[in-house]
Amino acid sequence: MTTTDIRPADSIEGAGRASTTSRTATLGLPALTAMVVGSMVGAGVFQLPSRFAGETGVYGALIAWGIAGLGMLALAFVFQKLALRKPTLDNGVYVYAREGFGAYPGFLSAFGFWASACAGNAFYWVLIMTTVSQLFPGLEPALGEGNTWLAFGLSGAAVWGFYTLIRRGVKEAAVVNLVVTIAKIVPLVLFLVLVVFAFDWNVFTGNLTGGYDLPGGDSLFSQVQGTMLITVFVFLGIEGASVYSRYATKRRDVGRATVLGFTSVLALFASISILSFGILPRAEIAELQQPSIGGVLESAVGPWGGTLIRIGLIVSVLGAYLAWQLLAADVVYAAAEDGDLPRYFARKNRRGAPQNAVLWTSVFVTLILFAVQFVDNALDFTLDLTAALSLAPFALAAAYAVKIAVRRDGYDGVPRGTRRLELAIAGVATVYTVFLLWAAGYVFLFLACLLLAPATVLYVVARRERRNRVFTGPALATFLTVLACGVVGVVLLATGAIHL
Repeated sequence: MTTTDIRPADSIEGAGRASTTSRTATLGLPALTAMVVGSMVGAGVFQLPSRFAGETGVYGALIAWGIAGLGMLALAFVFQKLALRKPTLDNGVYVYAREGFGAYPGFLSAFGFWASACAGNAFYWVLIMTTVSQLFPGLEPALGEGNTWLAFGLSGAAVWGFYTLIRRGVKEAAVVNLVVTIAKIVPLVLFLVLVVFAFDWNVFTGNLTGGYDLPGGDSLFSQVQGTMLITVFVFLGIEGASVYSRYATKRRDVGRATVLGFTSVLALFASISILSFGILPRAEIAELQQPSIGGVLESAVGPWGGTLIRIGLIVSVLGAYLAWQLLAADVVYAAAEDGDLPRYFARKNRRGAPQNAVLWTSVFVTLILFAVQFVDNALDFTLDLTAALSLAPFALAAAYAVKIAVRRDGYDGVPRGTRRLELAIAGVATVYTVFLLWAAGYVFLFLACLLLAPATVLYVVARRERRNRVFTGPALATFLTVLACGVVGVVLLATGAIHL
């Protein structure tokens, strides 16, 4: 993320409603585009070869990227048009849900987005620990795949080290982000160049079907379905320009940055996953340790390739962690300012940092790191949980775009054909996000409700603080549904029907 003109300390301090925009509007199109690219190009891209090979072959990968490209591009356009039609709404991911469907759905969206960011940050530390163990084989017994108690202790210490940094204002983050951008883009570009030269057409053609043409093989549809959560995870950050839209110098640049950033990243992700099938047989790629992009490059050029990728990953993930901790705290702070979370989370320290939002973000990341010590595959679990938690906020934003297009809200003076086109795009984005919710599976639905049901206590406290009615009829029905799914989740975990 090339953000030399971004000061995260100021962005957090200025979080809230549109009234702060004039004071902090400093981001032009290049900076906003870099924010979108930097937000999406993080840890997920380093996982792509193994995650795709474990589910499908070349044909399935092409179809998966086609679906993800169409769906996510529609979602990118949704954020673009919402920025134009509703220019006074800031911190868009959660505010769109709140504006369109009420305070409680807005709370669920804000908390879900925050929980997703926290799960993603836990994933970062698990990935760092397993990568360090590969760089230094002598540490592998102690660090394992990031799910040993030593790994937990080191990760926890790092989480609280970053907490201390953020509380101090993090004015150094612009320089950190510049270094991080170089550290992750250079190895990825080098990867693409080298695998093109090492590409073996015979290996590639052997990986075309992924086994759907063999007896007992998964159908092509099942293969594609299995890739959906990883495609969501790697595209997290597509909302980055919208989240910080209040700092845009020109409002229309928010949408442009989202689309420009998305198309660039889609090309990068698809190229990495498809070209890897020309280096090793699918079964061998699927068995590579994460970060599997390092294993692919190591097979192509030797051990130095894997080392280069792993070092670049560690630097990249450290910077991504800082950015996502700031973003998570920003959402919590803004939700508290808007009355959807208790005022406690809107308190700032003398340096202007929202100390309680940052504190509880760090606490939650630590709790997730503790929990992953008891799951079979810590990396895949935290990655899939992150993606699944992000789906409801995306779906609600897309549905809100459908709602305003149908009601012609914000379309004064806009040609009818334009409105119909935007309605169609919002419809595609809504169908896509609902499909993703189904593809994610019921396990993550119940796990999400296990978090959201007890978290509703925070919503109740916030409503009572402001002497507002706690639940309307539809909101109460929504809460009872979330509660029921949470109870079912507890029962399934207790009986062993769900095994993590």
